[in-house]
Amino acid sequence: MLSVSDAFSITQQQLLSLPTETVSLLDANGRVLREAIRADRDFPPFNRVAMDGIAIRFADYAAGQRTFRVIGIQRAGQPQQTLQDAGTCLEVMTGAMLPIGADTIARYEEIRIVDGQASIVVENTPFGPIQMGMHIHPQATDRRAGDELMSVGTRLGPSELAVAASVGQSTLLVTALPRVALVSTGDELVDVASTPLPYQIRRSNTYMLQTALVSLGIQATLHHIVDDEEQLEKGLEDLLATNDMLILSGGVSAGKADFVPDTLEKLGVQKHFHKIDQRPGKPLWFGTSPSGKTVFALPGNPVSTVLCAYRYVLPYLRVSLGLAPAPIRYAQLAESVTFKPNMTYFLPVRLTSEMDGRTLAHPLPGSGSADFANLLAADGFMEFPPNQSDFGVGDSFQVWETIR
Repeated sequence: MLSVSDAFSITQQQLLSLPTETVSLLDANGRVLREAIRADRDFPPFNRVAMDGIAIRFADYAAGQRTFRVIGIQRAGQPQQTLQDAGTCLEVMTGAMLPIGADTIARYEEIRIVDGQASIVVENTPFGPIQMGMHIHPQATDRRAGDELMSVGTRLGPSELAVAASVGQSTLLVTALPRVALVSTGDELVDVASTPLPYQIRRSNTYMLQTALVSLGIQATLHHIVDDEEQLEKGLEDLLATNDMLILSGGVSAGKADFVPDTLEKLGVQKHFHKIDQRPGKPLWFGTSPSGKTVFALPGNPVSTVLCAYRYVLPYLRVSLGLAPAPIRYAQLAESVTFKPNMTYFLPVRLTSEMDGRTLAHPLPGSGSADFANLLAADGFMEFPPNQSDFGVGDSFQVWETIR
């Protein structure tokens, strides 16, 4: 049977080919950048005053002068003024252009102004002795015109959008979001607003999947198809025609009503694998169509659905969008674990951060892959390798975090 690493590698070799689109700055939050953003001018674009106070010539101060005649005020957002005569100063505001001829700022906290005369009364400041260049942010010390500020593949958030705005980017080229349909299958499933009969349960897996996809900015649509081969074939055919990706929940095991694998192949979707040597989530099915559509068919048991979503589906979509793979995170077992079957085992865990910097994983007891409520306390799944049955306290393993 296919190993977890081989299955993951296969999915990463069949990524969606997504086009680009141009969106407004206000619509770009959470999107993935597909063009490099460069500085259109120096940062800062001028010698910028970094503190409120007075601008002076350091040579005057070094020559022993401590009182300066105030000749005006240089405010932020105003044209640059000039310090013309020796022994004079200009009051300056944070963010203002440094006046021509000035090279040092003395803060208001170190001066006293009386009758238009500014006297320096504190020379040993909290920043050290007054010296040339103090409290000035020199032009181009952050970035120079033409420097790359954001590279292709950057996830755009508040800070990134502020930088884009600062260089005049009112629109941005981003990866177009895929059209994704989430499909639940099964006669036992009823709408969330319904009162289920004793042999029925409410649909929940697709709501979890829909919420998880929102973390990548993807707004998926929800669909349900009963266990009827004709309805399943027609429903999936229609969804394949109008979406880039289908994520199914249920109908992939070995039951008599599990029609999904055969139906997908009948519709021309090429199977890349079906079943992985893991628990939970063994029956996972993955395939692609000749036109580049992707299908993940997940087991219907809730814990299996969650595990497969975070171990395979979300990493697949993340890289398809142009993002780098998420950083790998490890944690140490807080309790020993035994798992006898020779297969990869994913265990729900609660994570805690210790004072010494370690992350501990606390195993959560459960009742199998149908125990959805057990996931309420889980921060993720710890991945235990095959060919080993006993895992001790302090052993480190990779953790796949879920969204809290």
